[in-house]
Amino acid sequence: MDMKKMLVNDRVKPYLLKARYGIEKEGQRVDLSGNLAKTDHPKSISIRDEHPYIQRDFSETQMELITPVTETLEELFNYLAAIHDVAYRSMGDNEMLWPLSMPPQLPEKEEDIVIAKFKSVENVLYRQSLSNSYGRRKQMISGVHFNFEFSDELIQSLFNLQSEIKDYQHFKTEIYLKVTRNYLRYRWLVTYFYGASPSSEKNFFEEGSLNEPVRSIRSSKYGYTNSDDVRVSYSSIRNYISDLSLMVKRGLLIEEKEFYSAIRLRGGHQVSDLEEHGVSYVELRNIDLNPFETYGISYEQAEFLHLFLIYLLWKDEDNHCDEWVEMGDFYNDAVALEHPLEPTQFAVEAHHMVDEMEQLVKTLDLTISDSLFVNLREMLRDPSKTLAGRLCKESEESSQAHVATCIAKENYKKSWEKPYQLTGFTDMELSTQILMFDAIQQGIRVEILDRQDQFLKLQLKDHIEYVKNGNMTSKDTYVSTLIMENKTVTKKILQQHGFRVPIGEEFHTIEQALRSYDLFSAKPFVVKPKTTNYGLGISIFKEGANYEDYQKAIILAFKEDSSVLIEEFLNGTEYRFFVLDDKVYAVLLRIPANVKGDGKHTIEELVTQKNRDSLRGRDHRTPLESIQLGELENLMLKGQGYRMDSIPKAGEIIYLRENSNISTGGDSIDVTDEIPDDYKKIAVDAVAALGAKISGIDLIIANKEAPAANKDAYGIIEANFNPSMYMHIYPYKGKSRRLTMHIIHYLFPELLQN
Repeated sequence: MDMKKMLVNDRVKPYLLKARYGIEKEGQRVDLSGNLAKTDHPKSISIRDEHPYIQRDFSETQMELITPVTETLEELFNYLAAIHDVAYRSMGDNEMLWPLSMPPQLPEKEEDIVIAKFKSVENVLYRQSLSNSYGRRKQMISGVHFNFEFSDELIQSLFNLQSEIKDYQHFKTEIYLKVTRNYLRYRWLVTYFYGASPSSEKNFFEEGSLNEPVRSIRSSKYGYTNSDDVRVSYSSIRNYISDLSLMVKRGLLIEEKEFYSAIRLRGGHQVSDLEEHGVSYVELRNIDLNPFETYGISYEQAEFLHLFLIYLLWKDEDNHCDEWVEMGDFYNDAVALEHPLEPTQFAVEAHHMVDEMEQLVKTLDLTISDSLFVNLREMLRDPSKTLAGRLCKESEESSQAHVATCIAKENYKKSWEKPYQLTGFTDMELSTQILMFDAIQQGIRVEILDRQDQFLKLQLKDHIEYVKNGNMTSKDTYVSTLIMENKTVTKKILQQHGFRVPIGEEFHTIEQALRSYDLFSAKPFVVKPKTTNYGLGISIFKEGANYEDYQKAIILAFKEDSSVLIEEFLNGTEYRFFVLDDKVYAVLLRIPANVKGDGKHTIEELVTQKNRDSLRGRDHRTPLESIQLGELENLMLKGQGYRMDSIPKAGEIIYLRENSNISTGGDSIDVTDEIPDDYKKIAVDAVAALGAKISGIDLIIANKEAPAANKDAYGIIEANFNPSMYMHIYPYKGKSRRLTMHIIHYLFPELLQN
């Protein structure tokens, strides 16, 4: 096959950068001083043996983070970032992840390195066998495994251009075998650029085993390698399988998965499955942790690896494939053990390969980052720019352990900076981010079906649930959602069931509403859109209103909906009850948007100051919303005799809104434990009357100490079919109520049985 000719074919080019990716990233848990953690794997990470995202590798302290398979590098790094957030916040506030492949200082006695405490006896015995064969110290080395699969469209289009191999699966396997042989031959280039384990810490080696820094201990003969007797041929898939089987029979390997190679052929559960099913993808296993990247690998590295694999598919190989691979072993060990600040002895060949790769990019019309080849050439020109070179230079003034601890602390700080966010998905609505966090932590697979629409697929084994906007689920009927969306229908149903609701009228045109001014002008009333959420377009007049203000309120409400409600204003305090499956899980007192005067600053300046709080932001991506200064706020200030440039007295509270929605800049205060059970029962019964399972229901309570059965003790002003949860989870004041976890347990009750 003339692979070079096939790759430049116009029918192949569109698919060259299409692929599927996955990352498995290992790292040691350490305390805030950089010492190996003495704690067990975090208890908050459930189903710990089979967790799809966060597992243990060899030791109890060695955490392995696993991304799902993704179609793009952007999505891959989004998941990697999110899983890191979950891992960090599950470990708690006294631990962090070590950023180096080489472990921190190990215990003096090897038996004090704790093997992972799996429930499965088989898993523990396998690790015990590895310990006996290789020692526990070498098992503590960590790294990144990069899983890569060429798109089926690419392989199919290549298959269609040739006639030598008739079977598609056989052809696909041959593609991966060629790439594998070339990867083993040229992996030294990856070791040069991205090797990052120059030195070891105390108690890894016996004294004097390796005195000078190198490019990569992990990728060298001093890293985790099989014995020299373990030899496997890559000439064909049959030879590969039979050789591995022979190694196990001879007792050189405990089982096939013990075979350690810089690249592994994957497909099926057992290596023997490769013969029947073919190779599905390859796993690159020789990648050191990049200490200068929060997640252990950079986007540019992943981009390089994809391009490198295309290049290896294009590049010719020697006919004597086993000798070809052996030559690669020699080259790689030589590069791995070079001083990280010295040029590589294979610099001429490295320059040539980079030139070839760049030419290939032009020939195949590939789109890659502008900086990639600039950075590769810079690293060849100046070895101190390589990862090992940088780490070596930075360690000169102190020590590698000190540098690593400082980096780990920076990563730790970043992960706790905004604990309400899920990095990688911060463009999504906050309740959805928190639900995703909890799902990942609980070992539920999360697939984003529509990112903009906040639509998720959650899967635990064979159990699948679909969730939109954090708590819209199959548990609520479509009609119950429609009922709660329509304020008029909600009111009528609640009234028919004996609940007190505000009296009012519905209007379909501005003119019709304006003609009814005299019905409402002299008494307290509320103007609000019929169906919208988040408190948009609501105006409250506690002492009536003049015609001009009434007209403004009507126009604002009609901007949000085609129908408007005007209702009596109920006196009392407004509370939001979060009801889930016939139980109140949280009650919130919401204080309208406000500022506190200091006698020096204008209202506008005070708003700017309050909005600087890191908890405040826009579009439901933070626990509190920024206070706005629009028409409604100006209307509210005017009613109090203020303007934006007014300077309130010290200690004076100025309210900028009547409605208390958090979405319009209000403050949230948890009062769940202060609300009597009879009011909670009102909320539960009202939601049941609407036929709903999940609802945020708003009650006005005149005096919460008075019995709910008293005349006019309460009024129900609204029921919300998609209530915000983040304001209960991160209240401005009071106890956090983790509603997203209650949603997950409601959808997946089997989690509570584990």
